[in-house]
Amino acid sequence: LFAHSNTSNYNDFGGFVNFHSSGGGVEGVQLDDSFLKFGTDLYYKQTERYFEWQANVGFNRLSTNWYGLSDEIKFTNNTLESIDEKQAYTDVYFGGDIEFFDALVHKGNINISRFTDSEKSIENYGILSGTVDFPVGKELMYSIISLEFLNGKFEHNYAKDNDINYTFFNVGFSPNFEILRENLSINLGAKLYYSMTNSDIGSKFYYYPNVTASYNISGQAFVAYAGAIGDLTQNTYKDFVEENPFVSPTLNMERTSEQYNAYLGIKGLVLSNIRFNIKAAYGSEQNKALFKLNPSKTNGTLTVDKGYEAGNSFQVVYDDVNTIRVDGEVIVDWSKEFKFGGNFEFNSYNLDTQAEAWNLPMIKATLITKYTRKKWNIGADLFFASDRKDDLIIEDPYSIVRITNKSYFDININGLYNLNDKFSIFVNLNNILNSNYQEYTNFKVQGFQVFGGIKYKFDL
Repeated sequence: LFAHSNTSNYNDFGGFVNFHSSGGGVEGVQLDDSFLKFGTDLYYKQTERYFEWQANVGFNRLSTNWYGLSDEIKFTNNTLESIDEKQAYTDVYFGGDIEFFDALVHKGNINISRFTDSEKSIENYGILSGTVDFPVGKELMYSIISLEFLNGKFEHNYAKDNDINYTFFNVGFSPNFEILRENLSINLGAKLYYSMTNSDIGSKFYYYPNVTASYNISGQAFVAYAGAIGDLTQNTYKDFVEENPFVSPTLNMERTSEQYNAYLGIKGLVLSNIRFNIKAAYGSEQNKALFKLNPSKTNGTLTVDKGYEAGNSFQVVYDDVNTIRVDGEVIVDWSKEFKFGGNFEFNSYNLDTQAEAWNLPMIKATLITKYTRKKWNIGADLFFASDRKDDLIIEDPYSIVRITNKSYFDININGLYNLNDKFSIFVNLNNILNSNYQEYTNFKVQGFQVFGGIKYKFDL
């Protein structure tokens, strides 16, 4: 549900509400696999003579379950009854940005959030950044300055012998010099950070290249591009949950340092209606985050104290990883109404200490089609992911089982019909092949789903 209005040509305000829930029903699951998502956001945007600004505030709630029990463990009814699989996450956030039309300080933004869960975990996050421009003749110098703060705590670690508290404060500075010519654009820059923390990993200075270039070989038909970039990523509990909601509230928080990512590619247009983009890259990351199953504290007969201790949740492990990556995309505009295409991604990982790139596929690919005509449109997505590896560790008696999550292929279809400028009807058909594949180990997705409704745009 979305609504917006204005009191003049210089402002706009509104908000939206999203709600999505499922009663579960995944085949073969012994625990509750239902979920509920609710989100709301309010915004206000104002345009002044020399600048424009926007502010928003929002709330998100996710209720889910650690329902992914391994088939390698035979659980007794007494053990199943001891598992309280419910988990709920709450996110409250505020954001704002401002952009000056003709000023030295070009733009700035701020984002603040408080993230909590039903296991009494708390995380506070804030980031403030700004961009300063320095025109030099025909060229442009600009710098990005950022201040990032993270503070959080978990009641205890997975062994339950200590609590987890973490604090990070990162100061970033990125100077850049941009050169623009008729067929050539070059950015010469760097990213510098000083990161302070209260943890044993210590405070540290980081520096990265930020060099990119592109050259128009034949107008816009063929463009060659290359670069060598890097960056510091501050991992957060909120980000991990958004990627994998089945993590346990016992995570160690660290920074991921992408030392460099060197890439070379070409993109363009063929026969006036075929767009393509192909790129090859080689990168090196320190402390890359990987999702790996937590050890199971039960062999199927022992009861557990927490609902995530039965091999049905994920930890985050870190490793130094070198990656070779090749990806590409082709889109064919067959006509004004019909287009189709696809993309692929190939990754080869070389890890320092971990045996595998846990839960990461080597190959991902998607085929897409879209047909639009007057008041209605229909689209289809066909996607594939290759197999992924994980380890199931059972603590008592101690054993390790290497798991291979099979590759999967599926189809989603969506349709929309616009009754008028305000009303539209939509239908989504998901997981048409009705396969309960596992995106993450032990967590089967729901089978064939039909989701439909009516959209209405309010003008208050």
